[in-house]
Parts: sequence; structure tokens; C-alpha cells
Amino acid sequence: MSESAHASATHGQPGHGEGETRRDFLALAATAFAGAGAACALWPFIDSMNPAADTLALSTTDVDISPIAEGMRITVKWRGKPVFIDHRNKEQIDQARSVNLSELPDPAKDEDRAQKAEWLVMVGVCTHLGCIPNGQKQGEPRGDFGGWFCPCHGSHYDTSGRIRRGPAPRNLDVPPYKFTTDTTVSIG
Repeated sequence: MSESAHASATHGQPGHGEGETRRDFLALAATAFAGAGAACALWPFIDSMNPAADTLALSTTDVDISPIAEGMRITVKWRGKPVFIDHRNKEQIDQARSVNLSELPDPAKDEDRAQKAEWLVMVGVCTHLGCIPNGQKQGEPRGDFGGWFCPCHGSHYDTSGRIRRGPAPRNLDVPPYKFTTDTTVSIG
């Protein structure tokens, strides 16, 4: 009898008997079920933070630059913004590189703005209030420095897209871009 009394006394203690194993299993199963339910409930919220498919499609733009003659400028769309691509000639490059950086409101070397000297790629939005500067088409005013001129408030940009005169606080922005081939540039 002492054995059965001892067995029944230890049955309710942790680590002894079958009841504690069932309880551990039920707690573990309930925790796993609650974790899986929480993950399923949170997934739509987390997934909604990812960019939409149409936004991802616009995240990069590949441009064939082979038909752009020296001295020509084109405008392409990237993320709903105009991007200016300028095939600069030697005179424009020399003019941009000869500028004394201390004279610039937003100093930046031309070499840092153009990956290849003859190709300048910039977002074509004035950094003052978001107007589109003139100078992309033949006959449009290019400002006092041969680059771009913002007709809204009179900002003048040089052949490197740097602000030279006017209310714009900084240079025209350079988007992330790379030359994937000698005749293709990928913007974005």
C-alpha cells in the first residue's frame, strides 16, 4: 500500500505522470495555433506595404541612346517625372568643367554629376517649386549659362545642371542610373 500511496502522491507533481504531458502538449499546440493565426492576420497588412506591380514596373526605365546625336537633348519619363538626357559636345563639357566651384550656390563637380562626360542625365524638375525648366527643345531659352532656364521664377542652370542664378536652392537632381551597354542607359 505504501507504493500506491506514494504513486498517487507523486502523480500531481510536475514531471510525473501522464496528465502533465497532455497539459504541455495542449499549451504548445495552443501557442503554435495562436502564432499561426497572428501571422495569417498580419500578412495582408505587411503585404500592403510592398510596392504595387505597376509601381515596380516604373521603377526602372531603359533608354536607347544610340539615335541621340551630339548636341541633342531628349526627355523620358521615369516614375512620372521628366528626365533630361543631354548628349553634350566637347564645348559644353569644357564649359561645365571650367567653372570655379566657389562661385556656385550648390558646388558640385561636373565629373560627379555625369558618369560619362558626354552624357548628362538629370531629373527635369526645378528644385525651387517643381516647374519644368526650358532648354530641352531647339529654340527654347537655355538661360545665361547655356543649360536650362526655369520660366516660373527665373532660375538659370549651366550645362551640368547646376544652379547658377535664381531662387532654386540646389542643382537639378541626378537620378540613380547606369550604362548597361554603350548605347543603353538604365534609369532607376
